[in-house]
Order: sequence, then C-alpha cells, then structure tokens
Amino acid sequence: MTNGTRIGLGSALILALASACGSSALPDPAAPEASGSPSSSAAPPASSTPPPPAPKDASVPDTAPPPPKAIRFVAMGDTGKGNDGQQRVAVAVETKCKNDGCDFVQLLGDNIYESGVDSADDPLLQSRFEQPYAKINVPFWVVLGNHDYGGNGAGTSFGKGKNQVDYTAKSQKWKLPSNFWHRTVENVEFFALDTNLIMFGRDDDQKAQIPQWLAASTSEWKIALGHHPYLSNGPHGNAGRYEGIPGIPVVSGGSMKSFMDDHVCGKVDVYISGHDHSSQWLEDKCKTTELIVGGAGAEGTELSARNKSYFQTNALSFFYIVIQGKKLTAELVDETGNMLFSRSITKP
Repeated sequence: MTNGTRIGLGSALILALASACGSSALPDPAAPEASGSPSSSAAPPASSTPPPPAPKDASVPDTAPPPPKAIRFVAMGDTGKGNDGQQRVAVAVETKCKNDGCDFVQLLGDNIYESGVDSADDPLLQSRFEQPYAKINVPFWVVLGNHDYGGNGAGTSFGKGKNQVDYTAKSQKWKLPSNFWHRTVENVEFFALDTNLIMFGRDDDQKAQIPQWLAASTSEWKIALGHHPYLSNGPHGNAGRYEGIPGIPVVSGGSMKSFMDDHVCGKVDVYISGHDHSSQWLEDKCKTTELIVGGAGAEGTELSARNKSYFQTNALSFFYIVIQGKKLTAELVDETGNMLFSRSITKP
C-alpha cells in the first residue's frame, strides 16, 4: 500500500467516525470562532450580603461624647416623726431604690420632731433616722427645718441646728456639712438654704454667699432646697402669708418671700421644699423657677386649691427624681410603691 493509499484510508476513517457521532461532534475548521458562551460572558449575580465594614483604625481617637450620666435621688421632708407612717414610707423608698437605683436621699427639714436634738449623741437620731432608714444604703443629704431648731416648731433655739451638723461626723449616711451648703453632682448643682434662719432675719451670711455660689455655678441644672415653701396649698400656705397672716415677717414668711424673690427665683431651675405635709407640683412659678413641695414623708395634712397645681396629694409619699442630660423627670410614689404622678421638664 502506497503512502497515498494510507492517507486516503485515514481520511475515510475519520469521516466515518464523524458521521457515526453526529456532524456536530467535530468543529468545522473553517467556521468562525464564537464570541463567547453564556457561562463565560454573563455578569455574576449580585450578592445580597453587604461587604464587611472596614476595620476601625485604633490610632484614630473616638471623639463622640459619652452619654450623660443619670442622677437618681429621693426627695422628702418632715420625716422625723418616728411613727408608723415614717416606717411605711421608708420601706417604699427602700424598694424604689433597690429596683430603680438611688444615688442619695434628700431630706427637706423637720428631720427630728418635735424639737430637734440636744446633742450629736441624742438617742432621737437613732430612733427617728438611723433605725427607720437602716436598709437604705445611700447618703442622706439634709436641710434644717423649724422643728430642728426647737421650741416645738417655734424654731427659736438657734443653737440647736449645729447639733445636727455635728452628727455628720458620727454617722455613715447623714450629710449636713453646714446649716446651708452647696454641692455639685455631675451636671447638677444643689443649693441648700437654712430657711428657719431666713424666717427670723438671721441670714446675712446666706444673703452674701448664696448669690456668689449661684453666679459662679456652671452646672447645667441648678436646684435649690429648703424647708419653707414659696407657694403651697397646705395649711401653712404661701410665703408672705403663712398661716393666713400677712404683715409680720417672722410669722407670715415675709422674709422668706423677700429672700426668694431677691436671690433664688429665676436663678435656679427648681426649688424643692417641705413644711406642709403633702406632695405638690405647683403650676405657678417663682419667676421661671419650678416649685415642688414634698413634705409627706411621715404624715399627711389637708390641701386647698389656693394655687393651681399639676398634681397634689396628702397621701404619704415621696418624689423620685431622675436628671439625665437636659431632662428632669419627677415621679411621685406613695407608701405602697405606686406611682401617682410623673412630670418631666426638658431644657432647650
């Protein structure tokens, strides 16, 4: 067999195999090359999962300010009766502080009935303060009331207030650094007045120092604390007309009204007081200052409609106040732990 014959037979064999497998099994060498197939030319489907975030550069400091810390405290006054009412309110305060947290308790005067204490070792400090509040493990900040100055509430034993100041050194929780004081907690500054001495015109030191403290304060919130109210729907009534008797400053509270008008009203955000044994948030203000009365820590007395109020009650109760950033919220809680009322104010 010649070479030409072998080549011819090879070509015939290839053509026979192609015919058996189908004409499309072998490409036509003369056909143009396809531009692509679906598997090679279609775009890949879009993924529904977003790409992971870029890792944080630890060398770049986080400049976002932290959220403001909340301040939580109880305010109540006229507590020192040593009676069943004081005990019941104490249990409600203990429960509230355990459930929601308390940084401190603020007492609003008349801490020890009927006539204060005779020394820093007076047993009444145990029976009217330490024992009722033994399970509330936070500081108790204190202001003085008329009963703390003796005379069964006449408030004329002017040396007696110092005995409660001196007790600060003997107690783990009682905080009364002076008969009037100020302190700052986070973005709040508190200004505690000795309103009993203001009532008697024995307030030259307060007239000198309170305005200086207020002028120097850079705190976002300013809260004044005292025993005697500026306005009240209780039996004692409004400053300048206490007991319904105008004209005699030491009785009517004319000195108290003048002090508030000159040095406090419009310079603090809130004034919290006691004296009348009820809980009130008045609608009327002292210029721009909100007015709260919280003297129902041991007993309740009758209320009138003398002044408009957002809410008032003579039920045994206390205020639970939370301040965070630009917002202040006060809840009124009764002796059973029920919230009777809540109101918030927010700074612009």
